[in-house]
Amino acid sequence: MKEQNAKNHTRISLSYHLITGTALLALLIGSFINLANSSDDNLYSASLICLSSLILLSIFLHARIFGLKAQDRAIRAEENFRYYILTGKPLSSSLSVAQVIALRFASDDEFPTLAERAAKEKLTNKEIKAAIKNWRADHHRV
Repeated sequence: MKEQNAKNHTRISLSYHLITGTALLALLIGSFINLANSSDDNLYSASLICLSSLILLSIFLHARIFGLKAQDRAIRAEENFRYYILTGKPLSSSLSVAQVIALRFASDDEFPTLAERAAKEKLTNKEIKAAIKNWRADHHRV
């Protein structure tokens, strides 16, 4: 596996993001075209196909969002514990989830200092990632 850094740490799932996402988009567009071109005889079934495609879109989006929220909570807890082990105190409550998620890539040597700087200067997640000198890879995030 290639060494992870700020430029290549995001992960795209070919089957989920590209294949399923594209197929779902095609289904959604096709179902509404079908509904627009339907006659009175098949209006009900065309409406059901549109409704089904909207339900599938909702499932597709919510499955991703709920999974990421669960990972975000786990990362926040892990990084708060890591900070506590390194400093003896909890992370600043002023840090946003996005900031904490970015901080997880910092090595133990720079993590406490960068966390304090991020809280004080209100650094964005991109600024935090750019400030990291010794990248700590996270191969488990999806």
